[in-house]
Amino acid sequence: MAARILVADDHPIVRHGLKTLLSADPAWDVIAEAEDGVEAVEKAARLNPDLVILDVTMPRMNGLEACRRIRKSNPQCEVLIVTQHDSPQMMREALDAGARGYVVKSNAARDLLAAVAAVSQHQPFTVHDLPGRAKV
Repeated sequence: MAARILVADDHPIVRHGLKTLLSADPAWDVIAEAEDGVEAVEKAARLNPDLVILDVTMPRMNGLEACRRIRKSNPQCEVLIVTQHDSPQMMREALDAGARGYVVKSNAARDLLAAVAAVSQHQPFTVHDLPGRAKV
């Protein structure tokens, strides 16, 4: 059965690109998109996806707060942060908020598919060494 994915980013072209890339693999089914954190939380509660891909910087509610709320209401749902913030501190905050993985958009061509594969299997994916965190 395909992993059900919700993609949340405030830029339509990013959402479209992620959906197109992920839909090419039969193991993944992009079931919905959201343009901000509030919409992501609402759709995650209603649709019960297996994985939510969140940007950090979004209107109405940022991705870190959306991650906290999604994980609180739906603990079996995994979250992958895909962001422009190439910062160990931001990655630490995302993981502390409940994200299972973290990908920097500038590295997405290289890392995104491996990150989705890992996170959808409940495995961590990060690209920086952090004490106590797995590195892929």
